[in-house]
Formats: sequence, structure tokens, C-alpha cells
Amino acid sequence: MSTTVDTGRTQSERTRTAAKLMLGWVALLWVLEAVDYATGHALDEYGIVARDPDSLTGVFTSSFLHFGFDHVASNSVPLLVLGFIVALSGIRRFLAVSGLILLADGLGTWLISPSGTMTLGASGVVFGLFGFLVVRGFVERKALGIAVAVGVAAVWGTTVVSGILPTDSGVSWQGHLCGLVAGVVTALYFQRPAPRRPAALTG
Repeated sequence: MSTTVDTGRTQSERTRTAAKLMLGWVALLWVLEAVDYATGHALDEYGIVARDPDSLTGVFTSSFLHFGFDHVASNSVPLLVLGFIVALSGIRRFLAVSGLILLADGLGTWLISPSGTMTLGASGVVFGLFGFLVVRGFVERKALGIAVAVGVAAVWGTTVVSGILPTDSGVSWQGHLCGLVAGVVTALYFQRPAPRRPAALTG
């Protein structure tokens, strides 16, 4: 007798895992900001200082730190929603996409921001996830992906456009722009859907 075993995860399991992951990520941002506040903003030194070799570690840490609770709050909802949508396609894919965006955004911000300025915040990753979702929907040519892309663009498109314009000296439009470009390039790189695992057959 032959038996077929489905090794794939159910959609409900993917949804729960994606939700837990993003809730944990956002909770981590708030915990780190609470620690930063309690220590007199000691964690701010782990941000990105443009073209300062000593701050290159900030490429990996700056996206988890913020300039106050209002700053965390402004990034929490879009990070939670956009990250959740990306994570629904698989945690491995999500980690690879987020890692590439974080790295490229951090390096780009370090290179093109005004010399001596410090950049903190998850907004570069948010812009990257936005760019990834919008472009992915069209390069993969799937109806659901296109619908998600249109919906994401409708909700956050205006904010993204204004965020990459150099109109506010207190906002890192460089970080936003680098994140957006990183997300677009990452979507093009991952344009082929991840292969489905075959069902296990026993005889």
C-alpha cells in the first residue's frame, strides 16, 4: 500500500508563524527603546554615522533603534503589516529578503548621508518591504500579488513618495531611498517563486 504525506505547512500555520514573528520584532523595538531611555540614550551610539568607519556596525543595528517612543510608534504599524504580508510567503524567504534590505539600506545610508549625521530607525526596512511587495506583485504576475501590490501602494504610496524627497532636514530621506531601492532590487532577485517541496511517498 502506498501512502502520501503532505510535507507542506498549512496556510493557518504560516499565518500564525508570520504574526508571531512580526509581533516579536515590533515588541523588540519597543523593548530596546525602553532600555535606551532608561540608560540615558546609551544605545544611540550604535546608529549609522555617515562615512565613519567606526560606525559600520550600525549597518546591522541602526534599524532596531530609534530616537524616542514617537519614532518607534511611527514605524511599528507599517513594519508589522508589511512584514506580515512578506512573511506569509515563508519565513526563510522573509529572513533573506529582510536581511538583504537591511544590509543594503544600511550601507547605502552610510555612504550617501551627509557627513557626520547619525541615522536610526526601522523606516529604511519599511520602505524596503514596501518596494519589495509592490514590485514582486508584478514580476511574479500573480493576481493575488498584484492585488496586494496595488493595495499597499494605495495605503502607503503617498507616504513613501514624500519620504524620499529631501524636504525635511530632520528626516533621513537617504535611508528611505536606499531602503526602497533595496526592496525593488530584492524583489527582482527573488522573482522566481520558491519551489514547492514534493510530497513524500512511501510504498
